[in-house]
Amino acid sequence: MLYSTFAMAQLQFKTGKNGFETFLKINTVYPQYSLYNCIQGTVSVSFKLTQEGLVYFSKVTKGIGTDLDDEALRLVRLSSGRWQVPIGYDTTVSVVVPVNFVLSGYNCDRKTKNEIDAAIKAYQADEGLLDAVINFYKNADKANTAQEQQIIAIKNQLGIDDEYLSSRIKNGLKKIKQGDRQGACEDFNFVKNVGSALADQYIAKYCK
Repeated sequence: MLYSTFAMAQLQFKTGKNGFETFLKINTVYPQYSLYNCIQGTVSVSFKLTQEGLVYFSKVTKGIGTDLDDEALRLVRLSSGRWQVPIGYDTTVSVVVPVNFVLSGYNCDRKTKNEIDAAIKAYQADEGLLDAVINFYKNADKANTAQEQQIIAIKNQLGIDDEYLSSRIKNGLKKIKQGDRQGACEDFNFVKNVGSALADQYIAKYCK
């Protein structure tokens, strides 16, 4: 795959020179896990643009390893249609943009680097447990009901309670206001897929 810094220099965001950085700042919905654990940093996302400025073939090329990676990818996809592409632009070339995540006002100065690194490792380790929870509820009609107590224990271990799920719904509603129905429905369906009905009304309204 071909990457080009020259291609990026050719592009302009429709709101001006610093438009993309401003767009990211305005539209970032800081993911809960990284927010609560003071995880910050830069995620690199590559993408291609059509002649109309639509984003396609987007993916994380260098991530942090937490939910910040997903948010960076969402933001780049949300920028689709907001790019000015010059005539003759090579639409087969991938460009890479940094998406920076910075927290202030959350007492993150009290977190040590070791604590943050441990939180990142814990997130990655918990992905397998989360998959087990989602798989159970997606196949609940075939699941062994005796296993549900074990699944509930895993949910408690992961901190998946009504407070957490409500915060996921709140983030989903923020994304709806941004016009990002896909991102919102990912949040709403997450709530459903871990065995909760809290987001059902939003799924019925936005995700059909």
